[in-house]
Amino acid sequence: MKKDYLLLHLSVFIAGFTGVLGRLITLDSAILVWWRMAAAAVLMWLYLVITKQLNNYKLNNLLPMGGVGLLLALHWVFFYASIKASNVSIGVVCFSLVGFFTALFEPIINKHRFSGREFLFSLLTILGIYLIFQFDSRYRLGIILGVVSSALYALFAIANQRVGKHYEPKNMLLWEMVGGLIGLTCLLPLYNAFIPLGRLYPVGLDYPYLAFMVVVCTIGLCLLQIIVLQKISAFTVNLTYNLEPVYSIILSMFIFSEYKELNYSFVIGIVLIILSVVLQTIFSIKEKRPIDSTEL
Repeated sequence: MKKDYLLLHLSVFIAGFTGVLGRLITLDSAILVWWRMAAAAVLMWLYLVITKQLNNYKLNNLLPMGGVGLLLALHWVFFYASIKASNVSIGVVCFSLVGFFTALFEPIINKHRFSGREFLFSLLTILGIYLIFQFDSRYRLGIILGVVSSALYALFAIANQRVGKHYEPKNMLLWEMVGGLIGLTCLLPLYNAFIPLGRLYPVGLDYPYLAFMVVVCTIGLCLLQIIVLQKISAFTVNLTYNLEPVYSIILSMFIFSEYKELNYSFVIGIVLIILSVVLQTIFSIKEKRPIDSTEL
């Protein structure tokens, strides 16, 4: 159990870099996600072919994995759009609402009893976000996009846990990337009708930033998430991911000098978010909560 939690927190640390990279890469959020998934799909396919681990699946097996990948693609699009419309701190803090949305969605989707304790921990997060957003009202669009992003990720995590029970993690990651790529490609014309895509190709430093994002923050991170979700409940995973803003905000303070925009309300909000994570982790470890079949 302790090893599973260590892997979970390692994945959160890696995730902390994604917000900063989303700000550094100059592509539109949808094009950025398209390149991220395309490169990840190619690399995963090559790896599985070379190591002879590529499994053959029928179409009725590929569709669930592809559908989960589309949820992930949409989450990424809204996440990076939130960052580009505001800043890294706003985008990643909105991600903390994932625990709240999971507490709402998981009992409905997995048909198990609603947990008052999980909802209470989520309310701590919401209070933290409320205090954080007191510090500036200029970023309303970024906040709205970030809230949508967190709801999509909650759905992704729950679906990923259910589908992941039936497939080998590396192959599942490949077909999630392929499904997300195909789905996003089909949606790009509609997206472009409302928001011009602009430049379609990376330039300059976009290349090394994108490479790091694909290899470490996509393939490495997603594999860790798939493994962790097979051992730990989706709610605990999503709530622990509320620590992601801490890492991203620290990085953004040094890279983008975003510390100039923060105040005491922001700090108190972050403390409440961390408290919700610590409490949930303590209760989960004490109970040694097994994976309920209704959660998969």
